[in-house]
Amino acid sequence: MTTTRLLTSRSADAWGQLLLGCHTAGLPRDTYFEICERDDGYISGYDAVGFFAGPGDWPELDRWAFTRFRGRVLDIGVGAGRFAVPFQDGGGEIVGLDVSADTLDVCRRRGLRETFLGTVDDVPQSTRFDTFLLLGRNLGLLESRDRGPRLLSTLARLARPGARIVGTGMDPYLLDGAQHTEYLAQNRRRGRMSGQMRLRLRHRLLVTDWFDYLFTSLPELESLAEGTGWQVAEVERHGPEYGVVLTLG
Repeated sequence: MTTTRLLTSRSADAWGQLLLGCHTAGLPRDTYFEICERDDGYISGYDAVGFFAGPGDWPELDRWAFTRFRGRVLDIGVGAGRFAVPFQDGGGEIVGLDVSADTLDVCRRRGLRETFLGTVDDVPQSTRFDTFLLLGRNLGLLESRDRGPRLLSTLARLARPGARIVGTGMDPYLLDGAQHTEYLAQNRRRGRMSGQMRLRLRHRLLVTDWFDYLFTSLPELESLAEGTGWQVAEVERHGPEYGVVLTLG
């Protein structure tokens, strides 16, 4: 008899294995799901095929963001390359950045030429970009009140003159449901930002470590950007979700 051990280290790349499995299987619908668990027990799921959607199937907010890419682009948390691949196919220059080797394998299989394994802190300081992407709600990678300004300052050091950040996020105060309202209040009681979600991802027998993912209101985002050189220049709202362009001033 064999036994299966539940992996709980960062090497248990549930996210990368999900995307790799979905791509290898030919993108079957209703088969591969992103299962996201919050530390209060709240569970959400999303069909992984959506992470491979082409521009024709994007929501309006993603199409708005795509028109704002300029010059050499760094896609932070590139995932399956949903934005990077069509931008490159249209003649753009883009680098996909991710901490998951499996997601970068997926990107390369889909034809993305430039990838980098690691975080923004690992990108050589000699490298410069015109646009940084934090899409797919990846403004959440600002993580916390302490981490957010450090991340933005790092991007400023990697920026060319006139650079921009194009990101999408979620205003936590506009989420429906008592379970979200209580979670925000609990965060405040613990000295955390209201929308500082403690999450982990699951795929079959794999589970990631817990990580922080930050949902902010626009005033909170502006506050995090103070002193980093970035300022909000454009905003597009769609219910609780929004897109922003931050410019380096």
